[in-house]
Amino acid sequence: MVVFCQEMQAFPETITLRPIEIISKRLRVPGSKSLTNRALIISALAHGTSILEGGLVAEDSEVMIRALDELGIPVQVDGTSFTVHGQGGRIPALQASLDLALSGTSIRFLTALVALGRGSYILDGNTRMRQRPIEDLLDALGQLGVEAKSQLGTGCPPVLVEASGLAGGKTVIAGERSSQYLSALLMIAPYAEAPIEIRCSGELQSKPFIDMTVKLMNEFGVQIVREGYAIFKTLPGKYRSRHYMVEGDAMSAGYFWAAAAVTGGRVEVENVGRESLQGDKRIVNVLESMGCRVRWSATSCELVGPPRGALRGGTFDLNDMPDQALTLAVMALFADAPVRIENVSNMRIKETDRLSALATELSKFGVRVDEEVDGLTVYPLRSMSDPLPKAVQIDTYGDHRMAMAFAVAGLRLPNVTIRDPVCVAKTYPTFFDDWTALREVAG
Repeated sequence: MVVFCQEMQAFPETITLRPIEIISKRLRVPGSKSLTNRALIISALAHGTSILEGGLVAEDSEVMIRALDELGIPVQVDGTSFTVHGQGGRIPALQASLDLALSGTSIRFLTALVALGRGSYILDGNTRMRQRPIEDLLDALGQLGVEAKSQLGTGCPPVLVEASGLAGGKTVIAGERSSQYLSALLMIAPYAEAPIEIRCSGELQSKPFIDMTVKLMNEFGVQIVREGYAIFKTLPGKYRSRHYMVEGDAMSAGYFWAAAAVTGGRVEVENVGRESLQGDKRIVNVLESMGCRVRWSATSCELVGPPRGALRGGTFDLNDMPDQALTLAVMALFADAPVRIENVSNMRIKETDRLSALATELSKFGVRVDEEVDGLTVYPLRSMSDPLPKAVQIDTYGDHRMAMAFAVAGLRLPNVTIRDPVCVAKTYPTFFDDWTALREVAG
């Protein structure tokens, strides 16, 4: 069994952050979680051995790798290099019971993957995972003849898949809640017995993640014919094993670009650049509109923040990058006007209800927060009539992105304490080490 998170650092129960006056930093962030888990699925389906360099080493990728191993698809891990022994579309294991913790990409992608098998598969996770919807994906698989159901009848995990191969045909997937359902279907489609046509109903969430999936499939040798985000068809062809370099995680980079933005400092992320496949890199465009200066290269991005107090507020539609909404909401504390974040209703079905959690935790700073069905408005600290609390303790709800986003507040405000910081191990185990290193000014 593959295990690499056991070697990661121990975390205290809380971490109290200290403000930083000057930030001038060049760094690399861990590999993209979204690309790592997609590349693992595609490499597992390919015929032959693929090597993924620069992959994410964290709980989410460990969960995926362990599950593939239990399905009879070996993956060797050497640092950030993953060697995947693809099975040409076969699922060797005839039965498996997979514990996928709180990894949303893993349970959605693997539910589709095991549909290619011939046997009985159970996919489950922790308490919060059992509250996260997956019925839309099960319905779409059912239209393709797959016996897949929510065992408890809740529309959430645990999921039981009684697989007998994937016949092919036409299916409709709802797009209103998560683009991951569509990505899951797209990645397995080349191994159906007949061509598959997927129609997406409703307004698709997080469209750049579909672009990422289609581009990655193409890089492994499979072509998709599409009509925008409404209809997708696979052309004949199978995945080819290959050597693939995983780029840095644009979501993780966002925290460090935000650090420069709120302090008036400079941060260059060396492994997320103009040619990135990730839609989350668009947070830089938002920060530019708020007064930051940006310099792109093919493989890197440098952001310089405006003088302290000159960060502009505004209204931002973050439907294409909802995870970045947490970072922007915390940055709003230091803007010169309210920041309204809209069209991010699917934040409510993430690791926690992130809109509710943000409203609760930001309110601890004494600011006004207006929570809406699909967004929120955060009023800045400068609009407060009362003095700032002397100390603020942030509850993270077991959500890695809550912990990392609220670290941004600790750059400017004293005595910001993050509770349960171990949750960052889900996608960025060394986050607080790298955050502390922001004090080391580059030349």
